[in-house]
Amino acid sequence: MVAGTLPASPASAGEPWPGVRASWRRSLSVPSTAAVDAPGTSRQWHFLDNAADVAATGVEPAGTLLCVHGNPTWSYLWRTLLAGATSPATLAAGGPWRVIAVDQLDMGFSERTGTFRRLGDRITDLSDFTAALGLSGPVVTVGHDWGGVISLGWAVRHREQLAGVVLTNTAVHPAGFSLPPALKLALHPAVHQWGTTTSAAFLRVTHGLAQPALAPAVRDAFMAPYRTAPRRAGVGNFVADIPASPSHPSWPALEEVSSGIRTLGVPALMMWGPKDPVFSDRYLRDLLERMPQADVHRFEGAGHLVQEDRDTATPAFGWLAKNVAGGRAAGPAGRAPSTGLTPTGATAPAGASRPDDGAPFRPMLAGLDARRDDTAVAIVDMVPGGSAPSTASSSPAPQTRSVSWAELARDVDDLASGLADLGVRRGNRVSLLVPPGITLTTLIYACLRLGAVIVVADAGLGTKGMGRAIKGAGPDFLVGIERALTGARIYNWPGVKISAADFAPSADAAKRRLLNVAATVPQLLANGRVLRLADSAPAFPAVNPDDDAAVLFTSGSTGPAKGVVYTHRRLAAMRDTLKATYRLEAGTALVAGFAPFALLGPALGATSVTPDMDVTAPRTLTATALADAAAAINATAVFASPAALVNVVATAAQLTAAHRTALAGVDLVLSAGAPLGVPLLAQVQNLAPNAVLHTPYGMTEALPVTDISLAGIRAAGPGNGVCVGVPVSGAAVAIAPVNPDGSVDPVPTTDAGVTGEILVRAPHAKERYDRLWITQELSTSIPGWHRSGDVGHLDAEGRLWVEGRMAHLLTMAGGVRTPVAGELAAEQVPGVARAAVVGVGPAGAQVAVAVVETDPAVKRSGLAAAGLAAQLRAAAAGTGLELSAVLAIKALPTDIRHNSKIDRTALAAWAARILAGEKAGRP
Repeated sequence: MVAGTLPASPASAGEPWPGVRASWRRSLSVPSTAAVDAPGTSRQWHFLDNAADVAATGVEPAGTLLCVHGNPTWSYLWRTLLAGATSPATLAAGGPWRVIAVDQLDMGFSERTGTFRRLGDRITDLSDFTAALGLSGPVVTVGHDWGGVISLGWAVRHREQLAGVVLTNTAVHPAGFSLPPALKLALHPAVHQWGTTTSAAFLRVTHGLAQPALAPAVRDAFMAPYRTAPRRAGVGNFVADIPASPSHPSWPALEEVSSGIRTLGVPALMMWGPKDPVFSDRYLRDLLERMPQADVHRFEGAGHLVQEDRDTATPAFGWLAKNVAGGRAAGPAGRAPSTGLTPTGATAPAGASRPDDGAPFRPMLAGLDARRDDTAVAIVDMVPGGSAPSTASSSPAPQTRSVSWAELARDVDDLASGLADLGVRRGNRVSLLVPPGITLTTLIYACLRLGAVIVVADAGLGTKGMGRAIKGAGPDFLVGIERALTGARIYNWPGVKISAADFAPSADAAKRRLLNVAATVPQLLANGRVLRLADSAPAFPAVNPDDDAAVLFTSGSTGPAKGVVYTHRRLAAMRDTLKATYRLEAGTALVAGFAPFALLGPALGATSVTPDMDVTAPRTLTATALADAAAAINATAVFASPAALVNVVATAAQLTAAHRTALAGVDLVLSAGAPLGVPLLAQVQNLAPNAVLHTPYGMTEALPVTDISLAGIRAAGPGNGVCVGVPVSGAAVAIAPVNPDGSVDPVPTTDAGVTGEILVRAPHAKERYDRLWITQELSTSIPGWHRSGDVGHLDAEGRLWVEGRMAHLLTMAGGVRTPVAGELAAEQVPGVARAAVVGVGPAGAQVAVAVVETDPAVKRSGLAAAGLAAQLRAAAAGTGLELSAVLAIKALPTDIRHNSKIDRTALAAWAARILAGEKAGRP
């Protein structure tokens, strides 16, 4: 059959709809073999095809993208792929690509057949179309919504041509599928005909899901094929054909697709809008279980029409260049072999260093296993608000609870057996919403024993942030305290629910039903112990060093919290780096005022205790709570965040002589998460006079990276930024120079005095970001390095100086400036507690604005007093920075985890509103 080119719409000879070239529009008469059509029937198809654009490049296409829309959209949905397929960037990356975007029959501008076409018919229709078109060569199917299932149906039937799969919000429904509420409503007899066909309500609701709202011209283009009720018949039929149960006529076709994709084995990319009320993350998790080789990127804040909400074309062609183009289409070449145990959501990062220095792998549980007969104390819990009876000569001693190494090793094995009996398997993800202490530590090591993947999202992210993190990670099981389980029920967080504690007998049954709890940790411990005593517990699998071990979430201080994946090997490398850098040997007694270090205690062989504090709000740590914890274990080491140390110093007057004696026994204090000034460190030194103070620099993606002591900070003296020392054992640091326009030169340097993005390489650096393929690709785009997003420079002694974040660079008319030097100078002005310098205005012409938090705090945020502003301008001028304005604010916006990382992006927008004379509200 010969395809014809359609005339342009009268609206515009060159662009019938925004983003669509008239030359793309084509039609084709296709003989139908669908069961619903009589023999000899042909159907008229409308489709968009960039073949002319490809021919104009003079280059053979790398392959064809076969794009299939869902309901109620049409081929217009794929216009950015059609345009991007022959762009200079795509041509440079192995393109061009031919893109064919079909209008399914009864949809878009294709024929209205007057028949009811079911899922199987539509898969056959698409096969008929590609046969009539004579489509040859490698094909990558691209699908959205119900078009995703249909495109996958074509893929299963045409394996010999298939080179890859790209999916956006879609589903191949798992067993036990229940319709989302929106589709239940659309199928209701009282609503269906009116909502989908008689009126345009279904279309308007779908278009309204865009984040942000569609431009009027774009919305009109999506409506164009469906102006009348007869032209909307296919919309109604599509909804009616949803196979909601095994009795539905389309269920067998759905089963064929959902089972068939398990054996496709080709590269796959899934780009997802998590705010989709129809195809939520549960369907993404199901797809990943069926196609574990898939790369995934979840666009936080995007919804059902993810192609409209975000740029999906650019990453799609980048992914195609890396995974499909150039003869790599026969399978997932170049990838690490899949274990088949857990969906990774990303390929192995080509740029990250691997801990393969020849040292034998020592599992995280090796230290605990070596001490399973040791009756010495391993972990101490401080009982909140509890105290032992006092004597006449002393204040009440805090109550504690402890376990020995032998008890901990036994409990870990018992709990692992109980979890296995419940159904936890190697590779399953287990979200842990439990405060640091004995229970959480036991859970973590039990999961590691089983090969399960722990998911740790800080409660400091807040309810919304926690929900985003947990749904994004998609745990199979969720263990939590009662408050967390209540949140999980209200917000529909995924995973089989396990309570961290037993419920009161009188409320046990009711709460289990209410919170949908399958088991409790004490119950699992007891059950596991019975199984082990009876020798009927399953053997624990040997740990594969390169299997996923943990998904740890960032603080969310620079955008939505990101999941960072660590393998068992990389976790062990972190343990070994900390041990080597700080000599944290067996026998160390560690006060962990920063949750992650409480969890590393058993792996380090260190006795550990978490102070009586809210670990989600570090500034709740008081001096007495710190000293009580130190006394409980005769502490030799303390790890606390900067915000925690600020409050410790502020409450030091409450310390007794016994408290001061306990702190005098500490010989190492560590603090990381944000820069610490010498005055604060000096005050901490007074509280722990025999301790060496260290401030390691690092991030969730790699901790530690560099280290420096208080003495080292004093020796370095003042400079442009904060001196964070030299790389720790096994780590390396380099700089990617920043260009005048704010971009980065991708050639690393270790030359002194060059400002740019800080690059990190270490055996304990992350494996990858979880289900954030685009973010991962950017982070490893300079081969061999992790791009930290921080900006800084190295000095002549090889010390690293941090000058801020790349996102916070000031692109001024005179060039690029970093904010930290001006901020440090501002904080030396009397009355200034904290300061931030932000850029206001368009890139390349920004002006510097200082926003300060004063002591005492101002009563009303706005322009700073004239005298203070003059002092701050003078201080900044000493660093070569000219301030255009100075604002005072009641409190700078900071993250909860550190209470020190300032959200400069929000602050810059707030400052711009203030300077424009608007009512700014809060940043």
